Amino acid sequence: MASPLITVVLPAFDHNQQLKDCLDALLAQSFTDFEVVLVVDRSPQCPERVADAYEIRDRRVSVLRLDAAVGIGRARNAGAAAATGRYLLFLDSDHLPAEDAFQAMADRLAETGEVDLLLFGHDREYRGRRWPGGAAELLAAAGPGVFGPLDHPELLSAPPLVWDRLLRRGTVPVFPDGHYEEVPAVHEALLGAGRIAVLDRECVTIRRRHTLHPAGSPGSSHFDVFDQYEQSFGLLDGRPGHEEVRPHLFTRMVRHYLFVFDLAGCVPRAERPQFFHRAAEHYRRFLPEGYRRPDGREGVKFSLLSSGAYAAFEVAKLSHLARGAVGGRR
Repeated sequence: MASPLITVVLPAFDHNQQLKDCLDALLAQSFTDFEVVLVVDRSPQCPERVADAYEIRDRRVSVLRLDAAVGIGRARNAGAAAATGRYLLFLDSDHLPAEDAFQAMADRLAETGEVDLLLFGHDREYRGRRWPGGAAELLAAAGPGVFGPLDHPELLSAPPLVWDRLLRRGTVPVFPDGHYEEVPAVHEALLGAGRIAVLDRECVTIRRRHTLHPAGSPGSSHFDVFDQYEQSFGLLDGRPGHEEVRPHLFTRMVRHYLFVFDLAGCVPRAERPQFFHRAAEHYRRFLPEGYRRPDGREGVKFSLLSSGAYAAFEVAKLSHLARGAVGGRR
């Protein structure tokens, strides 16, 4: 039997009861040459009955059962090892692919020939609002040709998401444990790709407000983000010609740290000073020579982080929130 074009690796963590919607959208694709590897571990968030029902319903769905609660990184690794498709797509239960998404991917691959990465757009939907993903402008600017990572180093400044790209089987990195496991895997795949192409359209909708995934491995925490970016920067060591990539990866790292730090519910109050100073240490350690900070308020935040000025940063944040509250009452 011929291998399908696409394998969807789908860890069955279903915190918000959206897994059925995701599977229904996959099985409704107008393009049918794909398989779904549905990975079920021993986490209470993985509904085995739902997985079994879809495996019975459609032969393209196979359930991979793991004998422990392993978290999303290891679940993705197990699913990737079981995949038979020429390209892998990693989704989560709160993703909805457009009905013609796979057909659009197949058509684009027919134009480009075999690539290591096919990047595409996504949008976000939450409480009736919808807005484009954070890489839309970068993808549009990359153009219609096939290129390598050093042709468009600015792509390293895009949010490191694994579900807005197809990866050629055989080039898929190992996902580490912990939260933010996508970070080094996405960067390794991008830096190691020989041929990259863009499908300049939105193919997947994510149905949550933020990109933080709730299913890290046992014992994981939001402090894992520091280890993940250490791995990403380690990828640049010994790679000739990759210095022009470093400023873009650095900007992404700092934005990611500030995002996690600012997002309510991520870093407990008692741990905020420690998180901030870990981020400041990475700022100084990985700062590229001649780096120019962003302009405006974001640049101010970069500056406060670079100096380790935790108290000033918190005061500035409270001041900004207070001004917003006053403005909101007018």
